Amino acid sequence: MPRSLFQAHNISLLEVRGNYVHDGRVTNLRLFTTFLAVGLLQAQGPLVTNANGFLNSLDETQRSKVLFDFNDATQRAKWSNLPTTMVARAGLKLGDLNPAQRKAAMSLLSVALSKKGYEKVMAIVEGDEQLKLASPARAAGPMFGRDLYYISILGKPSAKDPWMLQFGGHHLALNITIVGREGILTPSHTAAQPAKYTVEGRMVRPLGGETDKGYAMINALDEGQRKQAILNYKVADLVLGPGQDGKTIQPEGIKGSALTTAQQAMLLDVAGEWAGIVNEAAAAIRMAELKAGIGDTWFAWSGPTDPTRPAYYRIQGPTVVIEYAPQPLGGDPMMHLHTIYRDPTNDYGKKSVAR
Repeated sequence: MPRSLFQAHNISLLEVRGNYVHDGRVTNLRLFTTFLAVGLLQAQGPLVTNANGFLNSLDETQRSKVLFDFNDATQRAKWSNLPTTMVARAGLKLGDLNPAQRKAAMSLLSVALSKKGYEKVMAIVEGDEQLKLASPARAAGPMFGRDLYYISILGKPSAKDPWMLQFGGHHLALNITIVGREGILTPSHTAAQPAKYTVEGRMVRPLGGETDKGYAMINALDEGQRKQAILNYKVADLVLGPGQDGKTIQPEGIKGSALTTAQQAMLLDVAGEWAGIVNEAAAAIRMAELKAGIGDTWFAWSGPTDPTRPAYYRIQGPTVVIEYAPQPLGGDPMMHLHTIYRDPTNDYGKKSVAR
C-alpha cells in the first residue's frame, strides 16, 4: 500500500517542490497547497480504510472504550508527559490488544504518520521499554514499557467530516485531527528517556534530529545574532507543555527577518522535525505554511551553546510554537528530553473545523 500520493504516482517531493519553490521560496503558495491538498484527500483513503480496519478488529466492548464523540473536550485534552499510572489515559491500551488488533493499530498509526515520523514514535515507545528494563523496581507497577500506550478515536473516520486519532503514553502524546484536506498534528508532545540507547548494536536517538539541528542553529549565528537569540534568564522547562492549552507567550529571541536566507532554511529544517512527523502530504502543506511565515518566526535560546551541555530553545511564529527542554530528573539532562509542538491558531484543528 503506497504511503502517499507521491509514491503512488512515482512523483518525488523534490519534483513537486520544483514546480512551486525556487531559491528556497514558495513562489505560488496557493497552487502548491492546492496540489498537496488533492494529494492528502487521496492519501486519506488508506487512512480511513486502516482506521475502519482497526475498529472492525475490535469487539463491541473494546469499540466502546476506543471511540469518543469528536467534540469530547475532556478526552481531547487528556494527554500528558507523565506515566499512565500517574495520569490516567482513556481509550484502549496496547497491552490489552491481541496480536492482530495491535498490528491493525500500528498499521493505522503508520499511515497517519510519515515514515520518519513513525520511526521516531516507535523509538520513543521502545525507549520507554528500555527504561522499564533499567528500572525493575519502578516497572513492577507497571509504570513504563511499550504495552502502556493508548489509542483512541474521536468522531467517525471520514475523508470529509472531521475526526481525530490520539496515541500516547509516557513521553508521548499525538493528537492528529483530520479535517478534509488537512492533517493537524498540534498539540503534540514528544520526549525521550533515555535520549539514546542501543538495540542490537545500533544506537537509537529518538530526538536526535531535534537536538543536533537545534545546536547547529544557535551555532550558525554570528556574535551579534547570538546576543539577540540568547535569553538573559534561564528557562528550565516547557512553558506551553501539557495542561497549558489556550495560553500564549510573547515572542523572544531573534526574528526570522534578521536571519540570512541560509539561516532561515536551517530554522525551517529544525521545525520540520516536528512538522514532518505527520504523513508526507499533510507535512508538506504544513511546511509550506511555516515557510511563508519564516520572516515573522522567532528563535530563542536559554543555556550554553556547547552541544554536550543542556539548553532550552523555542521556535515561535504566526502559526507555531515549538519548545525543546532537557530535564534534570534522572541525573543527566541530555538523557531526558521534553518537547512540545503547538499551533496557537489551530490546536486540535479548531480553526480548520470552524472554517
